[in-house]
Amino acid sequence: MPHPHDALSEAQISAFIADGFVRIDNAFSAETAAAARDILWRDTGCHPNDRATWTRPVVRLGGYHDAPFREAANTPVLHAAFDQLAGEGRWLPPQGLGTFPVRFPSDEDPGDAGWHVDVSFGFDDPDFMAWRVNVKSSGRALLMLFLFSDVGPNDAPTRIRIGSHMVIARQLLPHGEAGLTLRQLSADGFASTADCEETLATGPAGTVYLCHPFLVHAAQPHRGTEPRFMAQPPLVPRGEFDPAQPPSPVQIAIRQACGLDI
Repeated sequence: MPHPHDALSEAQISAFIADGFVRIDNAFSAETAAAARDILWRDTGCHPNDRATWTRPVVRLGGYHDAPFREAANTPVLHAAFDQLAGEGRWLPPQGLGTFPVRFPSDEDPGDAGWHVDVSFGFDDPDFMAWRVNVKSSGRALLMLFLFSDVGPNDAPTRIRIGSHMVIARQLLPHGEAGLTLRQLSADGFASTADCEETLATGPAGTVYLCHPFLVHAAQPHRGTEPRFMAQPPLVPRGEFDPAQPPSPVQIAIRQACGLDI
């Protein structure tokens, strides 16, 4: 029986386990998105009404803790979905959002459109290719994509390889706690997931994609007409994996991929 405050149906949770992501429409309001965009526009150094200032294909902005970003990340529907996917009480409420790769219409190669997974620990190493991920997903409960502008197929939507999280889980399993570095994991260009069907993270402002931490995804050039504003923060776990607790959907997906008992 669903809980009255559940954000996701059983079918959506099953799809998350199998596909590696779920889309939540109207996760935060259009008004909140507009207030956040005003702040982001200011910090890009570009002007929304002067395309001559749109000189770079991507402008990277850091984390933001202003009210619109905190509000967007902490709506009741998102908190309920976090509980359902990562486990009730097993995550930390976001205190803001970031980073923001703001993508502008451009014929120039953005230089960052390769397939990858977001690593989650080892950040003390100055070489980002040495950052790591392990089969427990230490340091990351979810990958999240927050759309702060309307994103259509031409507006540089994030590309997603459906079901790729299962492939990555199997690759990580033999490496235990230490896991693999991004350099090791990407040595083949993620060719192991090349046969996965692809989809695009499109939707109106206020849409959020909650993704499995191992989901393989990629940026792409912007072929539309208006800049794309999106945040791609982690949901941070409250602590390490606890085998005494019932497995969350994130953990169930890993266990199913690795052929382990659930």
